[in-house]
Amino acid sequence: MTRVGLGALLAPLLASLLALLAAWCCPAQAQAPAPAGVRPPNIAFHYGSKPPVDALQAFDIAVVEPDSGFDPRRAATPKTAWFAYVSVGEVEPSRPYLKDMPKAWLTGNNDAWGARVVDQAAPGWPAFYVDKVIAPLWERGYRGFFLDTLDSYQLVAKTDAERARQEAGMVAVIRAIKARYPDARLIFNRGFEILPQINQLAYAVAFESLYRGWDQGNKRYTEVSDADRAWLLGQARTIREQYRLPVISIDYCPPAERQCARDTAARIRAQDIIPYVADPGLQTVGIGSIEVMPRRVLVVQDREPGVSIDDSAGVRFVSMPLNYLGYRVDFAEASEPLPEIGPDRYAGVVVWMDGNVRAEPGRLFSWVQRNIGQGIPVAFLNDFGARIGGSLASSLQLEAVKGKIGKTAEIVSKDPMMGFEMPVAPDRTRAAPVQVGAGPGFRSLLRLRSGTLTYDAAAITPWGGYVMGPYAVRQSVNDQDRWVVQPLDFLRAALRLPSMPVPDVTTENGRRLLTIHVDGDGFASRAEIPGGGFSGEVLFREIWDHYRLPMTMSIIQGEVSSDGMYPKLTAQLEPIARKVFAQPYVEVASHTFSHPFDWGRTVPNGTHAQNPTEGDDDYHLAIPGYQMDLRREIGGSIDYINRTLAPANKPVSMLLWSGDCQAPAEAIKLADQAGVLNMNGGDTLITRSNPTWTAISPLGVNKGDGTFQVFAPNQNENIYTNLWHGPFYGFERVIETYELTDRPYRFKSVNIYYHNYSGTKAASLKALHKVYDYVLSQPLMPVHASDYVRKVIDWQGMAVAREVGGDSGGQPGAWIVRGDGNLRNVRWTGAGVPDVAASLNVTGTSPAPGGGVYVHLADGDSRIVMRDGAAQAPAVPQIVEASGFVRGWQRGVQDGAQHIRFEFSGYTKPFFRLAGAERCRVAIDGKAVQGVRERGTLRIDTTPVPDPNNAKQSVEITCAA
Repeated sequence: MTRVGLGALLAPLLASLLALLAAWCCPAQAQAPAPAGVRPPNIAFHYGSKPPVDALQAFDIAVVEPDSGFDPRRAATPKTAWFAYVSVGEVEPSRPYLKDMPKAWLTGNNDAWGARVVDQAAPGWPAFYVDKVIAPLWERGYRGFFLDTLDSYQLVAKTDAERARQEAGMVAVIRAIKARYPDARLIFNRGFEILPQINQLAYAVAFESLYRGWDQGNKRYTEVSDADRAWLLGQARTIREQYRLPVISIDYCPPAERQCARDTAARIRAQDIIPYVADPGLQTVGIGSIEVMPRRVLVVQDREPGVSIDDSAGVRFVSMPLNYLGYRVDFAEASEPLPEIGPDRYAGVVVWMDGNVRAEPGRLFSWVQRNIGQGIPVAFLNDFGARIGGSLASSLQLEAVKGKIGKTAEIVSKDPMMGFEMPVAPDRTRAAPVQVGAGPGFRSLLRLRSGTLTYDAAAITPWGGYVMGPYAVRQSVNDQDRWVVQPLDFLRAALRLPSMPVPDVTTENGRRLLTIHVDGDGFASRAEIPGGGFSGEVLFREIWDHYRLPMTMSIIQGEVSSDGMYPKLTAQLEPIARKVFAQPYVEVASHTFSHPFDWGRTVPNGTHAQNPTEGDDDYHLAIPGYQMDLRREIGGSIDYINRTLAPANKPVSMLLWSGDCQAPAEAIKLADQAGVLNMNGGDTLITRSNPTWTAISPLGVNKGDGTFQVFAPNQNENIYTNLWHGPFYGFERVIETYELTDRPYRFKSVNIYYHNYSGTKAASLKALHKVYDYVLSQPLMPVHASDYVRKVIDWQGMAVAREVGGDSGGQPGAWIVRGDGNLRNVRWTGAGVPDVAASLNVTGTSPAPGGGVYVHLADGDSRIVMRDGAAQAPAVPQIVEASGFVRGWQRGVQDGAQHIRFEFSGYTKPFFRLAGAERCRVAIDGKAVQGVRERGTLRIDTTPVPDPNNAKQSVEITCAA
C-alpha cells in the first residue's frame, strides 16, 4: 500500500462537514471532460520484488519499487515509462541512505508502517535527498518519480507555524529535484497543501481510496464514506480545473476478487479520474483504465528422474494448444515446492499426471485448492495424481460413486469434443469413480459404464475441468500418439479463456512467414553427383544462389577450422564458407564447435546420463584432444566465425542447437551473453501418415533462470529420410507438414530446415528443388530466421489489455496490444470485427485460417477498436496483404483527404495491396507509381533490398475526399 501520514487520513473527516455544506448550498459543477481525442495515461503501481514487465508494459506509466532490483535500462518497453517509488516524508529502515542521515533529522515515527518521519525543514535535507535518493535512481535510468508520504509531517507538526515550516521544507525538496533534473516527471501522492506553490512542477497528482480503502492498523478493507469521497472529489476538481493536471485514485480490493477491482475502477473512471485498483501491498497487477489479460498458464507435472523438460508431456502435448490460444507456458514440478501465483498474471493451471504424485500429494492438492479459491481455473489431464474419491472428490465438488467394475466398458454419453483424432475406446482399467453434479457449471464430457459403476471420465466443472487417461492423449510406443479430446475446445472451456486479440507469430500483413535455415552438418562432405565438390559448393550453386531467398546458414567449427576434425581440408572449406556468408541474402550462424548430440551430458547433473567429465566422449564429434567446454562450443565458435569467416559488417546473429537440441539453461545463457539468438528443437513432424496435433511443437520452452529456447517451426530432412538412411528424396514430404499446419488452423509458419549434407545426393537435391518451388508458389513472406525468433521473443512478453468502460472518445472496450515492435500480427476470433478507421496503429486486416481475422499492427503499440456487425467495405485505405515490412505507419486527414505515410521494404519481390484505395494516388520516394488494380484492390510492387531494416522506401498515399 502507498503510505500516507495520519494527518492526511484525518483531513477528509475534518473537512467533511464543510464539503457537505458547500455541496448543499453551492452544487458542484461537472468536472471538465478531457479534450476530444486525448486520453489520459494508463498508470500502474507495483511494489513487488520482481515487477512483471510483460504485463506492466501495457500501461503508459508503471511505478515500481526501485529496491526490487528492476533495471529500466534493460526493459524492451519503448511505450512504457518506468517511475521509481520514493518516500519524501518518511524513511524506512531498509533504505541504504538512512545510515547517512543525521539523527536530528528523524523527528517521529509512523508506527503503522515501521518508518521514521523526516524533518522537512532540516538544513541540508533538500540537497541530501537529491544526492542520495534521486541521483542514484536517475543514473539507473529512471526519469519519473512517485513522491510518497508528502503528508507524513502532520504526524509531528502540531501547530500552524510548524506545519507551514514543514511544508516550506517539502517545497524546497521538490524544487531541488526539478532544479537538478528539469526533465524529471513527478507524481505527487496527495500534498494538497503545497500544490498552490508547486503545481507547475507536477506531472500528476494521486490520492488513495476514493471508493475502497485499506485499514493498515486493523488489516482490513474498508468502504469510503460519502463525506470523505465528496472531499476528495473536491480536491480532484481543483487539481483538474485549476492546475490542469491528471488525477489518480489508488483503491484497494482483495487480489482474488477481480470483479471488485473491475467495478471499482469503472466507478473511479466515471469521475474522470485515472483509476488503479490492486491489493494493499501493490504486489499484484491491478486494474486501472485498462485490465491486462493474464497470458500465462502454469503446467504442473511430475517428471521421472532423467526425463528432460523437452520430453515431458507438458511440452509435447499441452504447450502447443495453449500457445495457439495465446498463452505462454510456465512449468512446475509436483514433487517440488510449488510457486505462489495469482489471477492477475495466470489465466489457469493445467495439471498433467502419469499416475500418483511421487512425493507429498497432499501439498499438491492443498496448492490446487488455494488457487481455485482465488479464482484461478484448474484443468487436470490424464490423471488426478492420486486416487480420486472421498475427501479429494469432495474438495473438487465431485460425487464419489460406487459400483463393481465389469469386464468391459461402454459409452453412456459423449460430448462432441470427445473422439477428436481417434474414437473413444472405453478402458475399464482407468475408471475414476466420480460423477459431476447437475448444478450450474457442471457438464459431463464423457460418461462411461463398466459393470455396475457409472462414472464421468471427463467433465467441465465450476473450478475448471478434467479429462482422465486415456481420453486426453492416447499414447503409443511407436510415437503414434493421438488426441482423444479436442484440446483447443477443452482448454478454452475448462480454463474459461476469454476472447482476446491473440498474438500470432505465423503471419505478417496477411502473409504466412517463410524462413530457411541450414545446420552445418556435412559441410566437409563431398557430393556424390557428377562434378563432385563439397556439399556447400553444390548447395550454393544448385539451391542458394539459384533461389536467392533470405536464409540462415551455419557451420560447425570442428568440421571447418584447423583445430577440428579435418585440418587438411581447412584451406578449401574456409573460402567456401566465406563466399556463402558474403552473400547479401545469407544470415550468419554457428552450429557449435563439436556438435553435441546429447546436450544433457554437456553440464554436470544434466538430465541425460552421466557426468560429462567421466566416461566416453560419444556425445559430440570426435575431435582429437577435445574435452567438452560449453564456452568453446558457443562463444568460442561464434568468435571463430566472426574472426575468420563472416564479413566484418555481418557477425554471427544466431546459434542453431545441434543433436537432440535439448539445450540446458547454462548453454542458453552463454548464447545470450554472446549477443546471439538461439533456435532449433521441437520436432514438428505432422504428415498425412501421422496426422496428429501431438506432432506439432510449441513455440519453445522456458528452461529456467529466465532462459527461453525457441523451437524451429518444422523439423529437418534427417527425420523425413529416416535419419539419413533413405529414401533421400524424403524431405519432399515436408510439404505435407506445411499444409497440415495451415489448415484447418495455421499453427506454424513455413520453415525449410535442412543440413549441408543435403547437397551430397541427387535425390536430396531434387527434393530441395521441389520444396523451394512449392513455397515460391504459395503466398508467403520470406524473412530471416532471426526475424522469426525476435517475433517469438516478443510474443513471450507481449501485453494484451482491454480498456475499462468507455472514454471521452466514445470508444468503449478497445484493446491495447503492446510489445517491442517485432511481432505485428494478432488473431481475432471473437464477436464483432476490427474497425481499422477507429483504431490506432492498425494497418489493415485479412482472413485467418480457421475463422476470424488477422489484424495487422503498425508497431509495438496498437489500440484496436471492435464494432458490431459483419465486415464492410473499408472506410479508410488499408493494407490487406504485403510481402514486406510496413514500418512508421501514419494516417491522418488533410483538407478533407486521407493521407497515409509509411516505410516499406522486403527481401524478395516485395509488394503491398491496398483496399479502399479507389480514389488514391501512391508515391514511392516522392515519385508517383501507378500500381495494378486487382481483386478490388490496388497492388504496388517495389524493389527488394538485402537488409530491410536499414534500406527502406518511403510510401505516401493520398486519397480524394
